[in-house]
Amino acid sequence: MNNLSLYQLSGNYLQALDFLTDPEADLPAEVINDTLEALGGELEDKAINVAKFLRNMETTAEAIKAAEESMAKRRKALEARVKWMKDYLKGNMEYTGIIKIECPYFKLSIQNNPVAVNVTNENAIPKQFKEQVITWKIDKTAIKAAIKNGEDVPGAELVNGTRLVIK
Repeated sequence: MNNLSLYQLSGNYLQALDFLTDPEADLPAEVINDTLEALGGELEDKAINVAKFLRNMETTAEAIKAAEESMAKRRKALEARVKWMKDYLKGNMEYTGIIKIECPYFKLSIQNNPVAVNVTNENAIPKQFKEQVITWKIDKTAIKAAIKNGEDVPGAELVNGTRLVIK
């Protein structure tokens, strides 16, 4: 088999189809059929190989996704354990009144945090300290229904694309 890309094979197929179906070219039907069959076979073989490679990449991507999910769970568990241990250590240091511990590797100390605001009742906060936030979400389902019912929706249109299905 030659090393032409699927794109090149598609171009060759269409070019041969144009030439072979030219009404001025006086070619026997057998020659036309044999040529198209040979080109179609190469194209199909290449397409099958590309689809196999695609399947392999999809499987690899799924394996990576599963590994990411597993690693994220492990990371979250470790982060939760770190937080618990820090709280445990801080709580015991505060309980015993120890605010500083030093060793050759690191220094532990209890420090005051900067002042922070703790909102205890949002409704009691005066308006001058509130900021209005407005967000918009486009309802594509409603737009689709409106356009299908003959309504004109500026800024939107229905499109019908294609997709590759490998079963």
